[in-house]
Formats: sequence, C-alpha cells, structure tokens
Amino acid sequence: MSEALIKNFAKKLITWHGLDGRQGLPWQGIRDPYAVWVSEIMLQQTQVATVLERYPRFMKRFPTVTHLAAAPLDDVLAEWAGLGYYSRARNLHVCAKQVMEEFGGKFPSDPALLEQLKGIGRSTAGAIAAFAFHERAPILDANVKRILARLFGIVGAVQEKVVNDQLWFLAQELLPQNAEDMPVYTQALMDFGATWCTSRKPVCISGNKKCPFEKTCQANLSDQVLLLPRKVVKAKSPEFNCDMLLLRCGDLVLLQKRPEKAIWGGLWSLPESVWRAREKNTSHLTAKELLRMVLPEENVSTTLKSYNSLERGLEIKHIFTHRCLWMQIWNLSISNAIEFSSCDLKWVSLMQLGKYGLPQPVKLLLQGLSLARDDDLKN
Repeated sequence: MSEALIKNFAKKLITWHGLDGRQGLPWQGIRDPYAVWVSEIMLQQTQVATVLERYPRFMKRFPTVTHLAAAPLDDVLAEWAGLGYYSRARNLHVCAKQVMEEFGGKFPSDPALLEQLKGIGRSTAGAIAAFAFHERAPILDANVKRILARLFGIVGAVQEKVVNDQLWFLAQELLPQNAEDMPVYTQALMDFGATWCTSRKPVCISGNKKCPFEKTCQANLSDQVLLLPRKVVKAKSPEFNCDMLLLRCGDLVLLQKRPEKAIWGGLWSLPESVWRAREKNTSHLTAKELLRMVLPEENVSTTLKSYNSLERGLEIKHIFTHRCLWMQIWNLSISNAIEFSSCDLKWVSLMQLGKYGLPQPVKLLLQGLSLARDDDLKN
C-alpha cells in the first residue's frame, strides 16, 4: 500500500476538483443538514440530470424538516412520483418524524447518530456529517468503491465483507487532516467517480484527459482498469405477468392504494391480479373473470350490473432492479361509480391525478387518458 498516495490523495483530489469538478449544483456549498440529506437520498438511485430538476421542486414544497414531517405521506409520494425506488420517499417521511421527535427538529452531527435514522446508511451519514458539519467522516458509495479498488489494486468483489472492510479502512485513511476541507473533498470524491473514474469509460482509457493519479493507480499500472472492481455475475432477472384493471366511469378512474411493504408501496395504482411467472401468450378474460381477479368478491356482482364494455389494452413492460413485470391493461367501462367496501379503493378524477403518488408506468398511461379527455372537451 502506497504511503505517498495516502498522504497526498486528498490534496491532489481537491486540486483536481478546483479545475475539473462539477460546480454550481443546487445542493453544493450548503450547510443546512436537511437540504444535504434530501439531496443525498435523492441522488442515491437517480441520475443527476433528473435530480437537478426535481430537487428544487421538492425543497420548495417541503422547505424544512418540520414541513416534511407534518405532510401527509400521500403528498410526499406524489412529489416523489417518477423518481423510482419509493422506499426512499417513505423513509424520508419516517426520518423527518424521527428528527422532530427524537432530536427536537435538528439533525445530529455525529455520523453514528445519523446512521440510526431511518433510511440513512453509513455512507449517507458520512456525507451529511461532512457537508453540513465538516466532520471528518468517510463515504463509500459505488463510485468511491470503484476509485479505491482501482487505486490500490483490490481484486476481490466489493460485495465481500473482507473487501468492504478494507475499502472503509482506506476511505478513513484518505481523509484530509483539515476538517474545513471535508465538504470540497467529499464532493470531489463523488465527482471524480461520476465523471472521470467511471465504470466503462474512465479518462485513462479514453485518453481525453490526464488523470492526476495515473502514475500511482495500481489498476492503471497493471492494465486492469476495466477489470476492477471485480464484477459479480448477476442471475437473469425473473419475469412476471399481471392483469391490471383500468376501470372508468366517465371522467373517473378507479385507483387502489398498494400495501406499504409491497413494490411501489404506499402508491396509488390500478387494481391488479396476483403476479405469475411470465407467459408469452396470455388468454382473453371475460369481465367477470377479470373482476374476480382484482376486486373484492363482494363488489364483483355490483360492478357487473353497471358494466358497459371491456377491451384488451396495452401490455406494458416495466423493469425493476431484480425483476421484470409485464402488465396487461384491461379497459373496462361502467355506467355508475359504485361504492367500494375497501378504503384502499378510490374513484379519482383524471384532472386530480397529480395529487396522487403513482408508479411511473401507470402515471404515463393515465396521463395519456387525461390528455385524450382534454382533446375531447376542446372538440
């Protein structure tokens, strides 16, 4: 292990950031731990370009932890719609309440205490502590793991505990001695992994720019840049089918709130059947068969009495992190908006859909209906 690299790394990285790092991002240079926390959670599994648009909007609607904690979960999920990984939004809401109840509305500066909050892991806790409180706390997200694995020639898979422990040790050793340098150092580390030491096209391979660590990076010296960190071969994601009921009565559409612990938990979606292993050729369903699959039994006969028409609609493919879902949409029209016994079922006007957190594919589908409805009204 190069002592010189460890000693000079922070200084070189900060110098690099002054010349080539990202500047002017809306969450840069702020000390408000709430604002830092929101940006870190939003950036975890969302592209920067998307966060640049959505982060200011979220902060405008929920400007403080007090506002977020007091907001209904439905409002938070509606504002999060389209960002994916909705457990992040639910955890934000729970965490905001924790901060209010356990810490008097103020985020703690200690990374160990931050890590006890809902949805905040060790790396996110380090980022909040570094940016908001100038604590000498390391981060270790996917980008940082890649940087360190290449710099120090670590050949094991980063998912292995022994390798992960080694990376955390290095992340701690590389921190700048001056706590005041922590915000720019942490941002530089994130930027270097996101823009220069990238997974597929790092600058040392493309030859477009000169990496400040090219003479000390073990992966570069041994021609293993694209081989490190070692990738674990993933099993093919399973595929599923489900039938979704698009039940309409004039300008109203029936939505169903999903269970908290399910995929898209807490969001409003279309009533759906049980997921089943993927079948390429699905059979046609009668209205009675479909309703029995997706609605409470006591509401099936009443709905059938008001039944007008059933059409097989789009089949929508949606890819999750570890699975793929094919959603067969069935368009069913009825004459009267019957009352449902379940409080999870609700009639919603097409004009009011923006108030509800919807899964992205369902949101796009219903937005198409809303636009078509607007055109009908104009003609």
